[in-house]
Amino acid sequence: MEGPNLTPEEIGPLLGYQFRDPSLLELALTHPSVAGEDSEAQKHNQRLEFLGDAVLQLVLTRELYEKFPGAGEGSMTKARAEMVNRQTLASQARRQNLGRYLRISRGEEINGGRERSSALADGFEALIGAIFLDGGFDAAREYVLHQFHEAFGELQVLPNLENPKGELQEHLQSNSPLPPKYSVISMTGPDHDRIFECTVNHNGEELGRGMGKSKKAAEIQAALSALRRLRELEKQDGATEQPAAPSEAASTATSAEVSPA
Repeated sequence: MEGPNLTPEEIGPLLGYQFRDPSLLELALTHPSVAGEDSEAQKHNQRLEFLGDAVLQLVLTRELYEKFPGAGEGSMTKARAEMVNRQTLASQARRQNLGRYLRISRGEEINGGRERSSALADGFEALIGAIFLDGGFDAAREYVLHQFHEAFGELQVLPNLENPKGELQEHLQSNSPLPPKYSVISMTGPDHDRIFECTVNHNGEELGRGMGKSKKAAEIQAALSALRRLRELEKQDGATEQPAAPSEAASTATSAEVSPA
């Protein structure tokens, strides 16, 4: 059985988490190929992978839900899928050099198992499951968000999927041929850490504002703000119009009751 000449106590900090129960980390790093080669190592990381996948989905679902109150279920589902696909998880594992610490069979080692995306993604999810068992949900959440920050930043926009500027333009052009106009109204902070503030206007009216670390990010936030406002106005209009018919019916019924026979 191949693997680094390091103890779980030494590996944990290298992966960004100090385990109280190092045996959980050892299990998380044990590839299923080991079970077929070593009669003393029948346990492997597939059960922890199953648990870690559920924890990861919950952490990211909550983060998307809280950060994007204007996003629909479909957009958030697609964004989450982008964040937890095999290649993304394998990239997370490679960034941590997790493959180096996997306990794999000699045959798997010869066949390049340490760099196989499936083994790395499974190991990353198993690691999250182990952290959840060792430190609870808060520890797992902190670990996941720290790791994903490197790939997705502060999650100011839904990763690679949502197009709020296009959605806003479509929404507005259903009633007007004029496109929305975006303007940068302020730039603050040093050159290496600029914060942009943008507005989006249509037909002379400001519909929304947004801030971001780039002009594009600020425009996207402004479009999201405008979409939220327009949807809220539509809800209010719908709520105002809905009672009209019952009201008229009630009025007619009342008139009929007081009319002389």
